[in-house]
Parts: sequence; structure tokens; C-alpha cells
Amino acid sequence: MPAQSKPVQQLTPFGAALAGALGGCFSTAVVYPLDVAKTRIQALPADSKGKAKDLSLTSVILRIYKLEGLRGLYRGFGATMLNTFSMQYAYFFFYSLVRSNYIKRLTAKLPPGSKLPPLSTAAELILGAVAGGLAQIFTIPVSVIATRQQVGRPDGPAGNGLDKEVDDSFLGVAREIVDEEGVTGLWLGIKPGLVLTVNPAITYGAFERVKSLVLIAQGNASTKMGPWLSFLIGALSKTLATVVTYPYIMAKVRIQARSADVEDAAERHEELPHTHEYHHRHGQHVGALDILARVWKKEGFTGWYQGMEAQITKAVLSQALLFMSKEQFEHWALAIMILFARLSARQH
Repeated sequence: MPAQSKPVQQLTPFGAALAGALGGCFSTAVVYPLDVAKTRIQALPADSKGKAKDLSLTSVILRIYKLEGLRGLYRGFGATMLNTFSMQYAYFFFYSLVRSNYIKRLTAKLPPGSKLPPLSTAAELILGAVAGGLAQIFTIPVSVIATRQQVGRPDGPAGNGLDKEVDDSFLGVAREIVDEEGVTGLWLGIKPGLVLTVNPAITYGAFERVKSLVLIAQGNASTKMGPWLSFLIGALSKTLATVVTYPYIMAKVRIQARSADVEDAAERHEELPHTHEYHHRHGQHVGALDILARVWKKEGFTGWYQGMEAQITKAVLSQALLFMSKEQFEHWALAIMILFARLSARQH
């Protein structure tokens, strides 16, 4: 009903960002064990894959549970929730802000009383990419820490012989990264991360385009769809985005988990120290294109999509849940904003 759509229309960019962040945390929390398993699969260097008999999502989850218990399936949960909230908040905020300003500029150029046509797919993609890029720059340090926690200690010559007790807490991992790589280590994977801003751009661009076509076909004057239809369209949109961008997703995980450096050190027949020494010695980190070239050489085209089943399963379920619950979280975000506004007014 029109009366129900007003709260959503009244949301400010901050309100839209809060709704997106809450929905993102909810959807990620529901599928979190899948997230841990898919990260472990993606982080495995090419040489290590032959050691694992089965890299299917189910087998990896069972293996983690058997060796590490329930705690292993929720390793890095706090960091991931913080990363999801900050990333979703930043993305939805920048997306809402950029999109609303863009629409205002287009509307100002129209004759009085004219209705603005739906944005083109290209415009949606560009707006999403800009918002994603801004969000990546501000939030990637938390993503690096979360990835390290999910993967745990790398196998191989990465210094596992250390006898001292390690600190796997959020701040402990952050300190270790700074000790190993310097402060810039917290921005590992920023280049492929910026390339991957096209992923949410494709997802939301496809979702908005299909949504508008469905509403036109249904003759629905409202901007709402049922939750199950939103779920289906969200799943299809995320699948398309994941297939297109997956090789870079895999490369980014290997960079952040440092498994790419472990593999590089193994090929050089030398140890990978826990200091800046390795990268000072060899110039810089292994880049995304280096990883993709190495995987292509060893495994061919299919190697670029190792673990894609796990990525799609996790990403599609998470994104579809987000789309399905986004409207409800928008109403909750509006209620939270009204509550804070009333509390602030009473104080004054």
C-alpha cells in the first residue's frame, strides 16, 4: 500500500546505510559457517590442493567441525560482523548519497512536471562502482583481519615452528599484520578490492533492472515486491555478479590470507619470515595478476574457479536474504532514527 512505502522514502542516506548494514549483518550471520569454509577453500595455494581429497563445501565444513569444533566454524565472527557492518554501511551510504545526488541533477534538467525515467543499467553500474570503491578504501583493514582469522595459521614454511603462544584476537591479528607488513599491510588486496567494486554494481544494477521489468509486467504502480520474489531476483543477480568476478575474488583472498606469499616462498625454496624482510628482499607482494597467471599455468581455466560453488552458495544465500529483509530493516532503521531524534530533543 502507498502508506507503507512512505517510511522508506523518508529515509536519509544515513538511514538507508543503517538499514543496509543491519540487513547485511543478519544475512552474513545466518550463513557464517559457509563463509569460513569458502574462505579456507579459496586461500589454499595450488600446490596444497592435491593434499585435500575433497574441497566440496560440505566436506570442508565437516572437516573444520571435526578438527576445531563449533568454534572453528565461527572463527573470526566478531571481525567479520564488524567488517560486514562497516562495509555495508559505507556502501549503502555512498550508494544512496551518490544516487540521490545524481537523480537530483537529472531531475533539475527535466521540464516542470516531467517524470524521470528509470536509470539505465550503465548508470546503475557506474554509481554502484563509485560507492563500492569509496567503501573499500575505508573498510578493507577490517576485511584483512577477518580473512586472517578465518583462515588461521598458514601451512608450510610461514613460521609455524614458533613456540610462543599466538594472539588470534582482533587486535592481536592487527598487531601481527602491522609487524609483518607495516601499516600498509592492513590494506592488502586493495587493488583487486577496487576491481571487485563491479561485483555489487552488477548485483544491484541487475536487481534494479529486473525489478523494474517485473513491476511493469505485473502492472504494479508501487515500488515493492513480495519477499520471495525479491529473494529469487536477488539470488539471480548475485550469481551473475559472482561468476563474472570470481577469479579476482579468489586472488584477493589469497593476498589477504598471505597464502600467495607462502606459495611464492615455497617456489623459491626459502622460508617466509614474520617480518618485512621477505618483501624487502623480493620487492613487493604477489599481485592478483601474478596469482591468476600462476593458477592458469598450473591448473588452466578451471583453476580460476576453484571453490566457486562455495562462493556462490554463500554469496547468493546472503545476498538474497539481504534483499528479502532489506525493506523490514529500513522500517527498523527509521524507528531507530526517530527514537534517537526524540531522545536528543528531550536533552535539549
